Amino acid sequence: MWAVFAAVVAAMLALDLFVFKGGHRHRVSLKEAAAWSAAWVTVALLFAAGLWWHLDGELGRVVANEKALAFLTGYLVEKSLAVDNVFVWMMIFSFFAVPLELQRRVLLYGIVGAIVLRTVMILAGSWLIAEFHWLLYVFGAFLVVTGIKMVWFAEHDPDLAKNPLIRWIRNHYPVTDKLEGERFFVMRDGVRMATPLLLALVLVEISDVIFAVDSIPAIFAITTDPFIVLTSNLFAILGLRAMYFLLADLGNRFSLLKYGLAAILVFIGTKMLIVEWVKIPVLVSLGVVALILALAVAASLWHSARTQARAD
Repeated sequence: MWAVFAAVVAAMLALDLFVFKGGHRHRVSLKEAAAWSAAWVTVALLFAAGLWWHLDGELGRVVANEKALAFLTGYLVEKSLAVDNVFVWMMIFSFFAVPLELQRRVLLYGIVGAIVLRTVMILAGSWLIAEFHWLLYVFGAFLVVTGIKMVWFAEHDPDLAKNPLIRWIRNHYPVTDKLEGERFFVMRDGVRMATPLLLALVLVEISDVIFAVDSIPAIFAITTDPFIVLTSNLFAILGLRAMYFLLADLGNRFSLLKYGLAAILVFIGTKMLIVEWVKIPVLVSLGVVALILALAVAASLWHSARTQARAD
């Protein structure tokens, strides 16, 4: 199954890069974003079905049901939490005035970097939990605190101009005043200069590190099986770029979604903290996460429609 997973990911990335020119300058239409989003979700569901079929034949129906449900729950949790990452990307591209046709290239590198980073973090996390089981309680407490902080700071946007790493780059490396097409570096009077597009990429990578710290412990609350954690996480991440372009024009309609994501983090963190006394079945976890997400989306759409009606 590890080999099948690697082959599927490699094939999809190759298709994106070489057939659909995913790394080239291109304005992604809503139709194209919807098609790619549907394709990634379909591939993830087919993988879940293949995983169930394989385990059903090898280890029996009970194990197959348990692992497939864990995969689907982990996938939904990561997909849900990734929405917040999408909104941060929108803020980054708006700050640097990066047009849509250049965003695709930045996100391609961002997703590839995220794949490497999360693979390392998940494998390291699996080893740590296997050696030090009490870390699950630390992760649980961290998720509860993060969920509460997300609600507390829901209306506060970070000041990207004050980001320490961006300030350090500007102070130690020459940066052009404007974008230079899709290039990250340019030569000016014999001097190699970075472009604002590189700074946008740096912030995209930083944002993924921050969100990975939240989302990876959340999936460990569902299962500690490194294969399920890694595959569900990466399938969600691989479809994130398409989801970004799908939501790019709709971000203002989901203003209350952060509260739903915060509730999901608090629920999963609590689940980890009480695991020794109350074991919440994976199917129940899947239902709770789906319900919270659905309620948050419905509330956001209602709030957006009500705000628009008042403006009219």
